[in-house]
Amino acid sequence: MAENITSAKATAKMVRVPARKVRLVLDAIRGKSVAEAFAILKFTNRGAASDVQKVLNSAVANAENNFDLDRASLVVSEAYANEGPTLKRFRPRAKGSASPINKRTSHITVVVTER
Repeated sequence: MAENITSAKATAKMVRVPARKVRLVLDAIRGKSVAEAFAILKFTNRGAASDVQKVLNSAVANAENNFDLDRASLVVSEAYANEGPTLKRFRPRAKGSASPINKRTSHITVVVTER
């Protein structure tokens, strides 16, 4: 029989960082323990690291408060970033033309599971 594995999830939507850049940070913490993931995020030199850290913190808080899980035994089981809506802007160019600027957003999801 399978054990009763409880997991907690947190999602940040409409984050103003492209999903492609967030995925680079998420790949570094996926499968790691929560303590190790926080250490990695603290020293990751990317703008998305602070957003991922907030989502991870929220997922850990959900696990502690909603499921009474122990913080020390939590592992980042899933971490993914999906594309959110794109803000479309235009930049003036030479001879009266314009170039499109796509300001991309992402939805960051982190799932923590007890080891």
